[in-house]
Amino acid sequence: MARTGWRSLAGLLVWVLLVTAAIEGWRSYQTGRLAAQLAGRAGPGDILMLSSERCVFCDRARRWMTRHGVPFTECFIERDADCAGRYQAAGAQGTPTLLVRGRPQLGFSPEQVLAGL
Repeated sequence: MARTGWRSLAGLLVWVLLVTAAIEGWRSYQTGRLAAQLAGRAGPGDILMLSSERCVFCDRARRWMTRHGVPFTECFIERDADCAGRYQAAGAQGTPTLLVRGRPQLGFSPEQVLAGL
């Protein structure tokens, strides 16, 4: 009886691991497709990220776009007066604020950036 219980538990564990791997594989595939679309549609100057030096969300957005070959430029509101002026003119309420073809988007969402292109 005890062996049957352990076998059932081991089978359930294997099933959960397989489902988890399948879900992660699907997410990775979807992210890759989205990144390829974004990289293919964005041109030089289309995406300007207004960042702050201590912004972890800016770091994540920068790493994601760099890793996936999405062309973007970045400026820091603490270092660059023009950047700070753009930040204020956009009515930004936090960082990162992305100017996608001149239109502000608060936060980084690849789906939202793609829609803005």
